[in-house]
Amino acid sequence: MTSSNIRVNLPQNSYDIAIAPGSLSQLGNSLSELNIGKKVLLVSNSTIFKHYGEQTINSLQDAGFEACYHLIPAGERHKTPASIRKLYDTALKNRLERSSTLIALGGGVIGDMTGFAAATWLRGINFVQVPTSLLAMVDAAIGGKTGVNHPRGKNLIGAFHQPKRVLIDPQVLTTLPAREFRAGMAEVIKYGVIWDTELFERLEAAKRLDSLRYVDPELLQTILARSVQAKADVVSKDEKEAGLRAILNYGHTIGHGVESLTGYRLVNHGEAVGIGMVVAGELAAAMEMWQPDEAQRQNALIEKTGLPTQIPSMLTARAIADSLKNDKKVKAGKVRFILPTHIGSVTITDDVNPDILHEVLQKNIQKTP
Repeated sequence: MTSSNIRVNLPQNSYDIAIAPGSLSQLGNSLSELNIGKKVLLVSNSTIFKHYGEQTINSLQDAGFEACYHLIPAGERHKTPASIRKLYDTALKNRLERSSTLIALGGGVIGDMTGFAAATWLRGINFVQVPTSLLAMVDAAIGGKTGVNHPRGKNLIGAFHQPKRVLIDPQVLTTLPAREFRAGMAEVIKYGVIWDTELFERLEAAKRLDSLRYVDPELLQTILARSVQAKADVVSKDEKEAGLRAILNYGHTIGHGVESLTGYRLVNHGEAVGIGMVVAGELAAAMEMWQPDEAQRQNALIEKTGLPTQIPSMLTARAIADSLKNDKKVKAGKVRFILPTHIGSVTITDDVNPDILHEVLQKNIQKTP
């Protein structure tokens, strides 16, 4: 597997995303190039830290950094202001300064929380992303969106704060549980639908996508590089989600509702996005914006990845529709949906008939035996 470097070009705070096998052991040397302060606080969870914490701390210390660490319990339900307050306590205890750096070593939850802490501690300090899950590598670690959840909605508390660098070491995926790999594939499929027809077709051509062991190194390189490039392209054009960047929320509108209504315990983020893409695709088909055969191609790809495609049976169409009113994408009281028009292209609309939405939601709720 080859190494590659992708640039996120922004009016201010541009940065590089390095995809390089074995690069975790070189983290300290990589950060030495950034001209940042010597104090670094590594943020992770106990599972990730058990695998990669010692290696990461040693790399930082060997490069001359004063490294300490803070662990947050694993899981979306710990993505709260209370967890951030404990992180602040560690930052204060270790006397982090404005030149200091927070390093996120983990998946999307760790990255979002670490970034939010970096955005708000001392009004903003350096931040580096070292994603360890596929979902974080292709999506959450890129673009500067940071935040925590409110009890009534996902990521309602947050800030834009771009990392100084994103370091992706594909070798860490070997310790990623298969369910988490599948969750990351939901975001990869998303890029195929909204932006990259060739990526979509490459995924269709693969025999199996439900586990890393069925993905050969060349296909993994394609998945990482094309997904990262898609995210970098969109963010470079619209850093703060004034328009185009909203397309990255494809599948997330319904997905966030499913996540929050099930208490972030039953389905993970990628699984919720997979369900959300099925609903969005069928909604677009019902509104005659998308061809039914393309909707079926998308759904077949989601199924091939081993992701759920139906809304959990304990939820109702009304509850999901009501939850959308708390979504960040609501504008002037209207929910904005990202709906596909062709594979590789989507549109943003707030003109969705509530009756059609209810019908599509009802149709996609899992039937109890």
